[in-house]
Amino acid sequence: MTFADTASTRPTLKMQRHFDAPRALVWRAWTNPEVMVLWLGPVEWPAVSATQDLRVGGEWRACLRSPDTGQNLWQGGVYREIVPEERLVFTFKWDESHEDGPPVDTLVTVQLRDAPGGGALMDFTHEGLKSEASLTGHRHGWTSTFERLEAFLAAGGAA
Repeated sequence: MTFADTASTRPTLKMQRHFDAPRALVWRAWTNPEVMVLWLGPVEWPAVSATQDLRVGGEWRACLRSPDTGQNLWQGGVYREIVPEERLVFTFKWDESHEDGPPVDTLVTVQLRDAPGGGALMDFTHEGLKSEASLTGHRHGWTSTFERLEAFLAAGGAA
């Protein structure tokens, strides 16, 4: 059984964001670990570590940390597709179980294009989430994360 077979019946999160920044800068934010660590994670769980082997089959890892408790949440995956400044596809899996059970393999797709009138449009899909509760949690997490990315880009996107 493949990922597509098992994930097709699980919830999918779809989001679209407009960033007032060049597509190349948004791409860099996703593909440079020194930059990614500056915006990844929701406000209550900001990233403290990010590594990438940016090639098809290469792995990525990130650690989110609660400023309140110091607890770490590790996540990672493997790059499946890379089309510079256009498309990034990677698996995503938490290292540890959460309230709703053991982690599952999921798939993230980031599609970038120039926005009419300037900036970049990002179509974001996170598929294969394990439950409706997981979908709700990831919607909150990614929304907060993209607000942090927007603030980072608005400040010039410098690492």
